[in-house]
Order: sequence, then C-alpha cells, then structure tokens
Amino acid sequence: MSASTTVEIEHLHPAQLSDWLNANLNDGLVPVILDVREPWEIQRAGLQPKVGNLVEIPMMQLQTRMAELKRDVPIAVLCHHGVRSLQVARFLAFNGYSKVANISGGIDAWAIDYDTSVARY
Repeated sequence: MSASTTVEIEHLHPAQLSDWLNANLNDGLVPVILDVREPWEIQRAGLQPKVGNLVEIPMMQLQTRMAELKRDVPIAVLCHHGVRSLQVARFLAFNGYSKVANISGGIDAWAIDYDTSVARY
C-alpha cells in the first residue's frame, strides 16, 4: 500500500479527536474512526467512541474493503502508534477520500494521555 504522490494529512492528538468529530457532525456528516489494527490488537485495547462511527478494517484488508468507506465522509485513522494509520490516511487521501486525518500516537497515546482505562500493549 503506497502512493507515489505525497498528500497533506491532518494530524490529531487523541485529546483533539472529540472536537474534530463534533465539528464534522456540524457539517451534517457522521464522521468515521477507522481502526486499522489487527483483530487481536482491537480485542486487547478496544475503542468506544462517544461520537462518530467506528469501522474496523485491518490495514492489509483495506484495498479489498474500501467500498465500506464513503469518500465524502470525514475519516480519522487509528492504529497502535500512528505509523500504519498515517500510511492508510495518505493512501485514502491519494485515492480521493475528501477529509482524512491521522490520530497521532495511536491507541497508545490515547491510553496514556486521554483515557487511562484503555489497556496498553
């Protein structure tokens, strides 16, 4: 999964995600948190967002499951530390998804800085 052209991606710290999701709700769209971790990772440290739709698609399945994501709906991508999610965010933006953000630091930063009830691994 690579794109030959670099695209700019918005970076969100976990503490900024709620505001980003709510701002995009105000635009009349229900934003998506796209979790690209493997099922065992999600089982170990799952996310229960209060706003937005959670979609779980492991990174390696994204190309075959892209139809599950609407191109005009804002998407914030999450992984363990933010590396895979950044790759996926760039890939989605390169492929015509209109508003894509990376959750910097991933679920690990989420557990440290935002919600300590989320397990770290």
